Amino acid sequence: EYDGDRNSEGERHGFGKAVLPNGDTYEGDYERGLRNGRGTYRFKNGALYTGNYHQNKKHGKGVFFYPDGSKYAGDWENDQRQGQGEYLYANGDIYTGEWSNNKRHGQGTYVYKDTGSKYVGHWVNGVQEGPAELIHLNHRFVGRFVNGKPLGRAKFIFDIGCEQHGEYIEPAQVKEIEEDEEEETPVPVEPQWKASEITTLTSWSPHDE
Repeated sequence: EYDGDRNSEGERHGFGKAVLPNGDTYEGDYERGLRNGRGTYRFKNGALYTGNYHQNKKHGKGVFFYPDGSKYAGDWENDQRQGQGEYLYANGDIYTGEWSNNKRHGQGTYVYKDTGSKYVGHWVNGVQEGPAELIHLNHRFVGRFVNGKPLGRAKFIFDIGCEQHGEYIEPAQVKEIEEDEEEETPVPVEPQWKASEITTLTSWSPHDE
């Protein structure tokens, strides 16, 4: 059902309110029958979007409130989180930075509510990847992440004014295969920290390589 402006062809055009067959509601701008411009869309499941539309799709700036209590405020393109935006997760964590195809992608900062630690660095398709800093209460880690885990040369910088240099290395997979045993899925192994030296503060960064 629809209550609002129409053009000479009878299409929804201008400002209007609509109740969709699935029980969702929309209140906002229309152009030639499509949601276009500013509007607020309420989902039957409790979610809500308020922001810009282009040809029925979320496009431009907008805020989305999810049913689990999380919230995204930022850029949209073609119904996807795309561009710059901030996401407040249901557990209180916050990500601020770049998005592509609904995923954290590009440069961004992720703050962990429980520990107060924050990851400042690069993301690829929602996973921590590339040069980054992990900042904790009294020290920080500077290095490179591969597939969500630190790997390669890195250093820990302590507030007391010294650094520990070293590298994260992939431990070798040790596996014994019995004659008639089926191939087991290898258990993911955490990279191991191997310290090399303690120094005063240096300018080394993972961008140097």
